This record gives sequence, C-alpha cells and structure tokens, in this order.
Amino acid sequence: MAAETLPAARRGPRDLTSGPIAPALVAFALPTLGSNILQSMNASINTIWIGRFLGHGALAATANANLVLFIAFAVVFGFGLAATILIGQAVGARDLDRARRVLGTAIGGFAVASVAVSAAGWFASDAILRGLATPGDAMPLAHAYLRVIFLSLPASFLVLVLAMALRGAGDAVTPFAMMIVTVVLDAGLNPVLILGLGPAPRLGIAGSALATVVASYATLIGFVAIVYGRRLPIRLIGTELRYLVPDPAILRVVMAKGLPMGAQMFVVTASALALTGIVNRAGVDHAAAFGVAQQLWSYVQMPALAVGAAVSAMAAQNIGAGRWERVGAITRSGIVVNVAMTSVLIVALTAADRPALSLFLPGGGAATAIAAHANWIVGWSFVPFGVTMVLFATVRANGAVTAPLVILAIALIPVRLGVAFAGAPRFGIDAVWWALPIGSIVSVAMAAAYYRFGGWRRQRMMPPPAPAELAGEAVAAAPPTTRRPPVEPASVEG
Repeated sequence: MAAETLPAARRGPRDLTSGPIAPALVAFALPTLGSNILQSMNASINTIWIGRFLGHGALAATANANLVLFIAFAVVFGFGLAATILIGQAVGARDLDRARRVLGTAIGGFAVASVAVSAAGWFASDAILRGLATPGDAMPLAHAYLRVIFLSLPASFLVLVLAMALRGAGDAVTPFAMMIVTVVLDAGLNPVLILGLGPAPRLGIAGSALATVVASYATLIGFVAIVYGRRLPIRLIGTELRYLVPDPAILRVVMAKGLPMGAQMFVVTASALALTGIVNRAGVDHAAAFGVAQQLWSYVQMPALAVGAAVSAMAAQNIGAGRWERVGAITRSGIVVNVAMTSVLIVALTAADRPALSLFLPGGGAATAIAAHANWIVGWSFVPFGVTMVLFATVRANGAVTAPLVILAIALIPVRLGVAFAGAPRFGIDAVWWALPIGSIVSVAMAAAYYRFGGWRRQRMMPPPAPAELAGEAVAAAPPTTRRPPVEPASVEG
C-alpha cells in the first residue's frame, strides 16, 4: 500500500497549508502567547514565595541554580525546535509516518539524555555551584534546591518536546492547556511544601524544587493521556513504538540543526550579562532599575516569540507541501501581526510606566526615574526585534540555522556591546540604553537582507525519503505522486 488511509479517529493534524493566513496565524499565536505569559507568571510567583518565606539567601540560591537549568534548557530548546520543524514539514507533505518517526526519535533520544543529565546533576551539583562561584551563604540552599530540581529534568524535557511537536503539527491549544496544569500545580504546591502546610512535610527550599518535580511529572502524564485519549494523529501505536529507538539519520539532523539554534540563547545571555556588568558599576539604583525594566520588557517581547513560533510552524508545513507562494505571505502577515501586538504593549507600557514600575519599586525614588528613562529609549526597539524574530522563524523553517546565529552574534556582541562600552565614558549609562535599540536595528537590517538575498530557500532540513523506502513502508498520508519536495521553484520571488 503506497498511502496510509487514516480512520476518522486518527484524521490528520491541523492543516496550515490552505485557507486565510492572518486569522490562522493569530489563532495559533494566541495560545502560544498565553503559554509564555503563564510560564513567566509561574517563575514570578515562585520567586515571591521563596523570597517571602525563605529570605534573600534563598533567592540568591535559586538564581544560581536556575542559571544551570537555563543552560540545559537552551540546548534542549534548540533540539526541540529542530524536531518541531521536521514534524511541520512532514505534516505539510502529508507524510504522517515521517512525523511520527521524528517524534519517536526526539522522545527516545531526550529520554535517555535527560535521565543521564539528571543523574549526573544529582551527584555533581556541588561542583557545578562551586564552579559558578555561588556565594558561601547561599551554597547549602542552592545545593539542596539544585539536586532536587535535577530530578524534574526528564519530565520537563519530554514535556517541552511534546509541546513543540504538537505545535509543529498545528496544535497550540493543547500545550497551552497543559501549561495551565503546570502553573497551578507548581505555584500552588510551593507554599505547601516550603512551609509544610497540612499533612505535607516542611521542606524549605527543597520543597519549592519538589513542587516543580511534581508539576513536571503530572504534566507529562497529562500530556500522554491527552495524546492517546484524544487519539491525536502523531501518537505512536503498535509497531510504531519502535520509532522510540532513535533513527540515526533523523538524530543527526536534529543535532546539527539544533545546536546553532540553542547557541543563540547563549549569545543572548552573554550579551545580557555583559550589559548587566556595565550597569552594576553605575550603582545600586541603576542595577535595580535595569533589573525591573528587564522584567517589564520580557512581557513586551512575548508577542514576538509567540508570533515567531506560529510563523515557524506555518512556514514549515507549507514548505513541506511545496506551497512557497504562501511562505512569503505568512512572513508578511507575521510581521504585521507582530508589529501591531508589540506596538500596543509598548504604547501601554510607556503611558503607564510609573504605575507598572511601582509594582517592583514601591515609593518611587531614583531607581524608578532611571527605569522610566530607560524605557523611553529602549521600549520602541522591540518592534524591529519582533520583525527579526519573524524573519528568523521563516528561514529556520527551511533549515537555515547558521545565518541567524551569526547575525544575532554580530548584532549583540560587537555592535551592542561595542556601543555600550565605547559610549559609556562619554555618555554614561545612556550608552547602555541606546545600545539596545541600535543592536535591534542592525539585526533587523541584516535579517531582512538575508531573507531577501540569502540562499536559505535552497536549503533542506533533511533529504526526502527514497522512493523505494516510501513504497516499501507504505507510510504516506497521500500518494507519493502528489507529494512535493520542500524545494522552492526558481520563479518564486522572495
């Protein structure tokens, strides 16, 4: 049999290769935006619990431990995004078996790797924290927190993979629903396990980590229950369970494409740490102002990240289907939607900057004035930042991952840091504030040039399956004669 006939209970995932683009993009982006907001809220709520119940030492401890987790998730995010794009292209090509192969490889590979990382982290947590020069007062707390939090990694990694895989298949609602479960459990259990409320033991900072462990595994169980209970099309059944043994060809692609995407997060972090060092030398008021402003800016960036995820999923499906005329339209719609959403947030934040800042800096004072001034300079720069994210999302959907990394590295390190360091002696701290929009302008200019003139359209995530393989395995959701490879026709305009 040359094609898989899907029963009604296992009908194909959401088709993003036809119909109006802008409404589909907004409908896809909003649940993703909700997930991002909930994730940030969960971190903020847990920080409040730890700070109020355990004090500043515990906050310092979790900050050091969370840096370790960030590094781990940066790598996983890159690999997960690579798998998501492969799944999206397979779904667009109506090749559901290939989508399941990618998902099986991702789950099997991450399961083994996450267990190994979790075990290594449990035994090496003390050495890791010492390598980070964790303050002595915070060391015991950080050690207790990090060891327990490492136990959550297998579930957390697999939840991330499942969420990204479903988005690649066109489903952004299920990951949003499961994020609600995570936040309710994690934020709700934190005070219970920290303080030992009711029958729960009083665990202190380890209780906060244990709350994350419980929430992570409960969310993973819920994810699996939904995938199989609703009989979602990418689930593995019967002989397909053998796909959990990683396919070497798919794994090589996920590794090769995922590393540059994960490296982008390291570039962003390195640039942010360097800017923080400049600001810290200006005094405690400037340091506090920068920290609070970054809290607010993190929310302004969320539409760009959500719209970028939507563009990536839609573009990947259309590239897989050979619908290149829609890829350009998706990119343009993504830019328009992102500019509109981000601009609304920027205007609202600028108009109400003092009340917003007072949530973190009660009583006003010098830090509030500094943060408000910084926001006036920096706030608008998230518009070009969002455009860059949309352009990157499109080119990555066809496997172009090195150029976005290079562009980001140039914009954030020699440009942004160069402006900040070179301008600080003459313009003071304003050099840091202006370095942020200048870096955004340079990055969007380079991203637009690469999108228009670069060779990203000629790349592929991985070679298409051989005809013999397709015929022998009878796995496609449509006859192979109707499948178009993800190659752009020469006549299509960029």
